[in-house]
Amino acid sequence: MLNLKQIEFCLEKIGDMFPHAECELVHSNPFELVVAVALSAQCTDALVNRVTKTLFQKYKRPEDYLAVSLEELQQDIKSIGLYRNKAKNIQKLSEMIIEDYGGEVPKDRDELVKLPGVGRKTANVVVSVAFGVPAIAVDTHVERVSKRLGICRWKDSVLEVEKTLMRKVPKEDWSVTHHRLIFFGRYHCKAQSPRCAECPLLSLCREGQKREKKGLVKR
Repeated sequence: MLNLKQIEFCLEKIGDMFPHAECELVHSNPFELVVAVALSAQCTDALVNRVTKTLFQKYKRPEDYLAVSLEELQQDIKSIGLYRNKAKNIQKLSEMIIEDYGGEVPKDRDELVKLPGVGRKTANVVVSVAFGVPAIAVDTHVERVSKRLGICRWKDSVLEVEKTLMRKVPKEDWSVTHHRLIFFGRYHCKAQSPRCAECPLLSLCREGQKREKKGLVKR
């Protein structure tokens, strides 16, 4: 496991690699972000952005999603995985936002997770990106990078990864760290073919060291 000084070094290097890391889901307000993040489950941000380009022209407010049939909304997001379930959740969360929150997306994470299709990760993204509240959302990239580097233990659950990162990273850096870890995992430390040979963290990375010993790292 990495100590605090090593973690700081890793995050600094990742920051140098991806200084402009930010949320890649295109949105213009908190409600659009909630919809985009709900659509992004088990799906790439790039595909979501292609769909929301026309979706957000047609649907501006929660009321608009309730003004059409479920079938029509399903057709509008059909190219996205799990579209039937996601369409149902979007209509339900639109209804809740109108009835329980006066048409405004709640700023509190505990309230956000009450919305259908909004889990802890989604809620963390929304409070961080839309409202500027420090948060670390653990997606597949954040989890993979944290475990490969040795910031967290292999057996840690997603919640344990989140709590460990919150403990080991200064609170004011939570949100930017979340985005940088995503970029690092998405574009460099990929699931199938991590770019270990050109990685500035190879000497510290337990997964990279293991791969090097196996002769998997080609310089």
